[in-house]
Parts: sequence; structure tokens; C-alpha cells
Amino acid sequence: MKFDELNESTYILFAIKHYENPHCVTRDDFDEDMKRFKYLKRLLKRYVRGSQLRTHLIINHLIILYNVFGEATTPLLFYKMEREYWSILKTLLLYLNKYPVGMLPDLEIDPDIEEVLQEL
Repeated sequence: MKFDELNESTYILFAIKHYENPHCVTRDDFDEDMKRFKYLKRLLKRYVRGSQLRTHLIINHLIILYNVFGEATTPLLFYKMEREYWSILKTLLLYLNKYPVGMLPDLEIDPDIEEVLQEL
């Protein structure tokens, strides 16, 4: 399933289907991992509004999401984030080598974030 096929009624089922966390024993554990999408959105929103980019925190959230949702993280991210954050996401996912080849080829990367990532 691609991110453009996800909707409000299917994304949770999609997330559950791909969820693999051996430490998860309750629904609350799953919900905590799902909240990472919200945390990421909040961090990106702050950056877009002029705050400092919290690169390490963002990368940590992304790594944890990929650890528990696998490759399903990418469509979930693009579904949960508004388009204004997509170029930031693409830049971060390229850095982590998680951006699918051929996905949204016309989507630009964020040169400022690319520069910050190159310095890590």
C-alpha cells in the first residue's frame, strides 16, 4: 500500500499489520509508538516556524519508527505529515537511506537540512 492509498480508516490497520515490537505487550505500547509521528510533526512544525532543527531527536524518532514499523514507516510518515513537510522528510530519509527509489521524483530536498546532515 502506498501513502496515497492510506486514509483515516485504513492507516491504523496498515500500522498494526506492519507493527513488530517484541517489547509491546499492550495497546498503550502501540499507541506510544504511534505518538512518535505526532512528535515528529511537532518538531518539523517548530523548525518551519523558525525554531532550531533538532536533528538528533528527529533522527532518533525516525530510527525507532523504522525499527517497529519497518518499511511501512515511509507511507505512514507521508500520510501523517502535511505536504509542507515533505521536502524535509525526503531529505531526512535520503540521509538515512530509507527513501524509496522513484518515489515523488519531483519533490525537492531541503538544501539547508541537507547541509546540516552532511556535518553530522
